[in-house]
Amino acid sequence: MKMVSTRADSPPVSLSEAIRQGQAPDGGLYMPCELPSAAMGEAPETLSLPKSAARFLAPVFSGDALASELAEICETAFDFDVPLVQPDPARPGLHVLELFHGPTGAFKDFGGRFLMECLDRLSDPRAPLTVLAATSGDTGGAVGCAAEGRAGVRAVILFAKGRVSAFQRHQLTCWDAPVSALEVDGDFDACQALVKAAFRDRTLRERHHLTSANSINLARLLPQAAYLAWAVRRVEASTGRRPGLILPTGNLGHGVAAAIAAAMGAPVGPLVLATNANATLSDWAKTGEYTPRASIATIANAMDVGAPSNFERLSAMRDVAESARVERVDDEQIRARIRADYETSGYVWCPHSATAAEAYARLEAKEREARPWIVAATAHPYKFADIVEPLIGRSVVPTPALRAVTDRESRARPLKPELSALADHLDHRLETA
Repeated sequence: MKMVSTRADSPPVSLSEAIRQGQAPDGGLYMPCELPSAAMGEAPETLSLPKSAARFLAPVFSGDALASELAEICETAFDFDVPLVQPDPARPGLHVLELFHGPTGAFKDFGGRFLMECLDRLSDPRAPLTVLAATSGDTGGAVGCAAEGRAGVRAVILFAKGRVSAFQRHQLTCWDAPVSALEVDGDFDACQALVKAAFRDRTLRERHHLTSANSINLARLLPQAAYLAWAVRRVEASTGRRPGLILPTGNLGHGVAAAIAAAMGAPVGPLVLATNANATLSDWAKTGEYTPRASIATIANAMDVGAPSNFERLSAMRDVAESARVERVDDEQIRARIRADYETSGYVWCPHSATAAEAYARLEAKEREARPWIVAATAHPYKFADIVEPLIGRSVVPTPALRAVTDRESRARPLKPELSALADHLDHRLETA
């Protein structure tokens, strides 16, 4: 199957080449030329996520160099628990998909590990790929963890100075070679703009064999579509009804992943996208006009995006784009939701997941009763303990993997938000490799 650019001005390429390039030469984002129907196979309650993901994604990988290794890629990348829980007996229709049990405590572990397993098989240690990752909080940690110790890739993480939590900063900057972290004097959109500028520079792109670890890379979105398909099938099997999805989103990766899952045959019901106070998506949903703007800082910082890259993909999937609902949740509403749900059920949300929990609470009673709903919990609350603990009145217990991060040494280099500064860093790394 061939992959095509959303801007239709680059030649079709194989899936492997789309993953290796990250972004199309015309500046567009790769998508399959058509989305095939997936073979769902066994009953979902008996099928593990890795096996389900390999089966679901097989049609997209059909004929590709990675096709024969897809099952192994999924088994290696998704080697952690993915609980689907019902935390509140008073709300039996609420199912929470906990995506934070991977090594860095966030849903980005799925895409980061899947991408690195693919790139490891596509790279040449004699000419390593350089993976650029602009991060608003969680992507960089997942990519750094997944890249550490690999011979065929180098990972360069760009994050915004003062715009991530203390724990997130440590997690972004603690990984050993071939990972480096750059603290950019700007916001996330400045980091993302640097990555896009690097891809537009053909000399830089070819000299360093650049690819992207952001959700502009299709290999980041495919595993998200796979776990959403797995989750909705499980809930449909147990309830007999097609579930709705409520997904926190900033750069729109989750929105596109849900659209892909639905297009490939997963039983996805209504789609609700929850954002923080950044209003680009909510304004678009209200007016039909897409107006990127500078991001604003919120306590759900990994979603602080004013110009979501994946809007290109979502707008091309018109049926989903027109039917999806967007709920904007500000900081005070996030805090209130964390406090209220802890008081009633004892369940603890991170600030990002709380946007989706608030969107669920806003559903009319008849909507909640008409079908089950899956809310995606995207990060472990310990990563935002400074926000969460005062709201619930107790400490949040970290996973062993998150606790181990604090024992690592932190290293970051300051960077001006200029392409020349990024190019100097890449050239220096090449010279000293």
